[in-house]
Amino acid sequence: MQKAITIIISLIFTTTIAQSKYGSPEADPIQIQKNFADWSAYQSKNIMLSRDFVALDILSKEISKEIFLDQLANGNLIPIKLKSDDSIYYYKLFKIQPKSDTSIKATINQIGFDAYKNYKMEGTAFPKFSFKDLNGNMVSNESMKGKIIVIKCWYIHCTPCIREFPQVNKLTEEYKERKDILFISLAEDSPEQLKAFLARKPLSYAVIPDMKIYMNEKLDLNAFPTHFILNKEGLISKVLPNFESLEVALAKESKL
Repeated sequence: MQKAITIIISLIFTTTIAQSKYGSPEADPIQIQKNFADWSAYQSKNIMLSRDFVALDILSKEISKEIFLDQLANGNLIPIKLKSDDSIYYYKLFKIQPKSDTSIKATINQIGFDAYKNYKMEGTAFPKFSFKDLNGNMVSNESMKGKIIVIKCWYIHCTPCIREFPQVNKLTEEYKERKDILFISLAEDSPEQLKAFLARKPLSYAVIPDMKIYMNEKLDLNAFPTHFILNKEGLISKVLPNFESLEVALAKESKL
């Protein structure tokens, strides 16, 4: 009995020291689970799984990003950002409470699955392609060698894809002097549909039509929008789910 008490005290002490080292949670992990809306608002605003971060398990032990994402995809856990005085991001796992909305677990598992899948693509070669954009220009792996490539995957009826048009257009303007950075987009729709749509909703990227099969079979996409950043060697540097994570990742890649 005495030995068991000693072990428990030791675990509590170790966990307390670890939490002190990394900082306390910026949000109460219990309160944030009271309802789905509060958790979802926190998650979307504060957790960016595509970025570089220090990953901590439920005991505040450092683990690899791969293990962290795998546990989110398959476990009963939520990530919370820890307060930090430096520029490093610390994400720690906390258990989902038994009485929490079941939608929280289901959504986290899906977010974790997508983030894990995206992470595993990093460092691999982007599938070979040779396509013609809406202006008749040929775009291929060979023609883009030695450049950073930003690729947006979307389709006309994807509301989140269209909602970020003003932001991605602004991004192309920001990098317009960088001749080593190219912006292209892969769209599911036909040339006729795209020309009519883009006349009303302009996109500053080069647009390649009829990409549904390529995106499904070669890229294995199941979420839109999806953004890719390819480095100058043609390898996938980042796979990203939204503009916010794209902006952060491109700023980092453009300085390499």
